Amino acid sequence: MNTQSGAEEVVAETRTWLERAVIGLNLCPFAKPVHLNNRIRYFVSDARSPARLLKALRAELHTLDTADPAQCETTLLIHPHVLTDFADYNDFLQQAEDAVAERGLEGVIQVASFHPRYRFEDAGPDAIENFTNRSPYPMLHLLRESSVERAVTAHPDTTGIYRTNIDTLRRLGHEGWRGLWLAEVPQDKSIHRKGRKGRRGKA
Repeated sequence: MNTQSGAEEVVAETRTWLERAVIGLNLCPFAKPVHLNNRIRYFVSDARSPARLLKALRAELHTLDTADPAQCETTLLIHPHVLTDFADYNDFLQQAEDAVAERGLEGVIQVASFHPRYRFEDAGPDAIENFTNRSPYPMLHLLRESSVERAVTAHPDTTGIYRTNIDTLRRLGHEGWRGLWLAEVPQDKSIHRKGRKGRRGKA
């Protein structure tokens, strides 16, 4: 963001989403310990073009890779000013994966996706299951593969987590989601395209 106060507001809204939705609804069983131990890095990019965002992503990949996991286990790269259209965001994900490979970080860090207009390929624009990956702002979640492996070991039935999340959200419904005091965003006709289905971030 252009001002420190603006960036702080973005981080505050993201924390609210994390606490009330991701942790509050137990959408990600692995998120709470990382959050409570302050091992999440929040970086708000002021990028206004995909090229600038890619530069920020490369820098954040390096930062996470070289950080002590006891101090920084995962990063939320939040970019409020660019890729606000979900189709554009979805297209950018390939560049994000390429950046990981270019840095020699395949098998070390992975990128998960969250967006205010997130939509899975087989879901309607208003389907509640889309909200498992809907966030207040577009963001790229950088995860250590070692963290993912530990999570899978602790919860080997990861597909069961997704099914549980869908059941939770269907019981909650759209009114319940709005009751979490999360900002609503306009819908569009973008979809989460083939080749990315099933990538679910753990915030």
